Amino acid sequence: MFGGTDSFALTARAARRPRRVLVRSALVAAVTTLAVACGGTDAGPVLTVGAGDSAQSRMLAEIYAQALARTGTRTATKDGLGPRAAQLAALDANTVTVVPDVNGDLLAALDSGSKATKPDAVTPALNSALPEGLIVSDPADGTDLRPTVVALAARVDEFPATLKDLAPRCPELTVGIATGPALDAMREPLDPDRDVRTPLRAVYSCDLTHTQTYPTDEALRKALSAGDIQLAVLSGPPAFLPDGGTDLTPIADPAYAFRTANTLAVLRKSTLTTPQLRKLDYVAGELTTTDLADLIRQLRAPGATPATLARNWLDAHAL
Repeated sequence: MFGGTDSFALTARAARRPRRVLVRSALVAAVTTLAVACGGTDAGPVLTVGAGDSAQSRMLAEIYAQALARTGTRTATKDGLGPRAAQLAALDANTVTVVPDVNGDLLAALDSGSKATKPDAVTPALNSALPEGLIVSDPADGTDLRPTVVALAARVDEFPATLKDLAPRCPELTVGIATGPALDAMREPLDPDRDVRTPLRAVYSCDLTHTQTYPTDEALRKALSAGDIQLAVLSGPPAFLPDGGTDLTPIADPAYAFRTANTLAVLRKSTLTTPQLRKLDYVAGELTTTDLADLIRQLRAPGATPATLARNWLDAHAL
């Protein structure tokens, strides 16, 4: 449901669409595309979706804007708002109505002392921490952007599938940690003790006594491939690496040593209608880590635009 103090009569996930819509007529697709191209009706105010400076933020903003346009709303995007504080300020000033964010990271920014890490704890904690006048949409549960412990896919059989089962071996392992620019541009680089060693010790009793830091993901992967380290910690999912990280396999974090990190929309309270809110909920029900990573990679290609990629993704998911 949408968070904050505002209450919408939408039960959690009750308004969600099925995960996949397999058949859609060409006529409906053509009509929808035309409606979005026209930006809905010509009457009424324009709803502006803001974005930061990163490809991820711009891509999500365009998806939200086009999805809302398909409810008949006139929408526009406003890029280059800067870091999270500037985006929240733009919401407060009413220069934008919606901005994309990540639930766990937003909670950390608003309440640095919060101990909530699991989804069912992060949601109420975030709702309580939001500034007056702001609410959040349902998180996209299929987008898991948490820091990730990975093994080489070719050697994955040497390690347990979960961090819980890995814990007894932690003291004997040499683990590399990427401390350079984070895979999500709005996230701070990993601090080895605060962001990796301490949470793993607290949640799983995984005591990493042999760690090495690397200034880039490329250097970290090179060390992993060479056998200098046995496992690596990325600031996000391997799918967000420029090549998709197909040579890496995540080790699952079922107890959320790393705080939940799902995309969502932050919006001004009482500004969207129920159909508009449902549309954002449908988007959240369809978007996955792989989808978002693929869209960001495509956006880096010459001539690619967020508008075209968003339209194609929305069409493919019958949104």
